[in-house]
Amino acid sequence: MNTATIGFSPDEIDLSLSTRAVRLKWVIAVDAELPAGRAANAAVCLAAPTTDAVTGLLGPDVRDADGRAHPGLPWTGCTILAATRDQLATIARKAASSADVFVADMPALGQATRVYDDYVREMSQTDTAHLDLLAVSIVGPRNRVDRLVGSLPLLP
Repeated sequence: MNTATIGFSPDEIDLSLSTRAVRLKWVIAVDAELPAGRAANAAVCLAAPTTDAVTGLLGPDVRDADGRAHPGLPWTGCTILAATRDQLATIARKAASSADVFVADMPALGQATRVYDDYVREMSQTDTAHLDLLAVSIVGPRNRVDRLVGSLPLLP
């Protein structure tokens, strides 16, 4: 996982921009063969570390007309794409070696274990090349991310 500091400085955040005009692009590619619930779980599990690690992805909290507060959403957008497991492995490998790109992955072990200590132990005994990835989250310069994900379709 590439955890280089990537994100937006406060003076870069412009909530009036279209998501297509934002400097950084965020995508999550998910195994197209996963059942809907497992695909949603994989995407959500990757959104958590991504928003924690990449500064400035979330917009400010908002209030509705009744004054009720709602947590901020990603003002940059986040596209959820469909991929094969082979494509996910290739994307993760290339993203991890790409400068200025944040990458987080969701190994199948993450959904196969119910105790985090078991996940840690299983991961420590599994070579990167043998990880069975269910999803990959990438944030980076728009052109670089586009090259990494190619023309993957939206997850149906």
